[in-house]
Amino acid sequence: MVLADLQPRVSVKAQSRDHPVAVVDIGSNSVRLVIYQGASRAALALHNEKTICAIGRNMVSTKRLDDAGMQLALEALARFHELCRGHQVQDVGAVATAAARDAENGGEFIRAAEKALGFPIRILAGEDEARIAAEGTLAGIPDAEGLVADLGGGSLDMVTVEANRTGIAATLPFGPLRLMDYAGGNLNKGRDLVAQTLGEFQLAKTLKGKSLYAVGGIWRALAHVDMAWEEYPLSVLHQYVIPAGRATKLCRVVSGLSKKSLEKMRVVPKRRAEALPYGALVMEEMLRSFALKDVVVSAYGLREGVLLSRLSPEERAKDPLIEFVRDVNSREARNDSHAEELIAFSQPLFPQETAAMRRIREAICFLSDCAWRRHPDDRAIGAYRQVLMGAYGAADHHERAAMAAALYFRYAGDRALPEDDGVASLLNDESLNFARQMGLVARLAFGISGSLRGILPAARLQLTKDAVILHLPANRKALAAEPVNKRLDVLAEAFDKKPQIAVE
Repeated sequence: MVLADLQPRVSVKAQSRDHPVAVVDIGSNSVRLVIYQGASRAALALHNEKTICAIGRNMVSTKRLDDAGMQLALEALARFHELCRGHQVQDVGAVATAAARDAENGGEFIRAAEKALGFPIRILAGEDEARIAAEGTLAGIPDAEGLVADLGGGSLDMVTVEANRTGIAATLPFGPLRLMDYAGGNLNKGRDLVAQTLGEFQLAKTLKGKSLYAVGGIWRALAHVDMAWEEYPLSVLHQYVIPAGRATKLCRVVSGLSKKSLEKMRVVPKRRAEALPYGALVMEEMLRSFALKDVVVSAYGLREGVLLSRLSPEERAKDPLIEFVRDVNSREARNDSHAEELIAFSQPLFPQETAAMRRIREAICFLSDCAWRRHPDDRAIGAYRQVLMGAYGAADHHERAAMAAALYFRYAGDRALPEDDGVASLLNDESLNFARQMGLVARLAFGISGSLRGILPAARLQLTKDAVILHLPANRKALAAEPVNKRLDVLAEAFDKKPQIAVE
């Protein structure tokens, strides 16, 4: 085990938000390429693909990378070169992890890999790999507190996180490919090694009652199994939470299943079936040894950490959720200035909101005109699905559900949420009421302004003990036609108030 007190490093020269940036991750099990649309805090992936190569298979016994796996990896990297050239990518952050780092022929392979890819490849030290994965996780879960653990094919990389900063790091050779090689098919032998080593981990006492932020394809596959067994209503892995007790039971069941049994499970990729029991036993032993309270799945990790290193300090400091919805607003709204006007227009109705509530209210405002191009019959449910399943971070599942519900009410009025998908079960009464109120105030705002710039600031909302009052100047009283009156009636009812229009 290697420990280091790690601080965030100075990023490389900041790249442009407007030019594609690629990240290549050469792991023990897979080789992946992600091409991002630019170096921004909420960059979307233009292209994302991986090839399962298993270059780290049998490394414990041979100390060398697998020949067939290396050939597959080089073919994949040559393809990545062509894709990057097609997307006119000039900036490629390429990294290699545990297998290339530890194998006797790792350096030879990397030289061939650089020739195939056409860009330099950095072999990460274990502590650097852990830190970068943790910083990537914080990019998607800024309030994470506990232990980020990235389980790759060859290693388990761990970093403590708190207050949006990384702390102590450790790297262990507990990737499923290595454990399988070490155990020789005897799962209990692998479990004994993991349990003994984790029992000596210096930070165990400081992690009690905190969260395990699980990074890596093996653990994502495990979360898919839990989702299926729980009949969970939202098929978004990022920030999916499994309480420790349930996670432990899940791990025990999965680690006891044969490869054939796992392959029969529709939610388990066949290429993960052999390694999944070993990933499960590592998670179970971590939960037990560290007395963690739950598992939080992170879809962000090493690749996002590499991208983050290419951002300016100003870009890194931005809220990823707000940056995402701003981008949606600029691309999809009829008038992108309307969102800012809606933020100001809706504020008087929520005088007691917390900072967290204000953030979600602002996000709803930026998303509020995302569905106008859809067919009228699809706008409500289409916007609902778009927000619910959006490729963004820094929002948990309850916040996703609240934002999606607000967009549904914005287009559907006060019709009940869909019941067939069960998503409403993620919202308590307070959150559902907030979503309804925000959706209906956005609906009223669009009724008043038609999304035209400068009209909404002439109107003003007021919340009193008895009423929701819409104030309009005398020269704009024509705005208060029948559709606006109806929408104000429904909004006031959502606040359990009377509607009132005041022309001044």
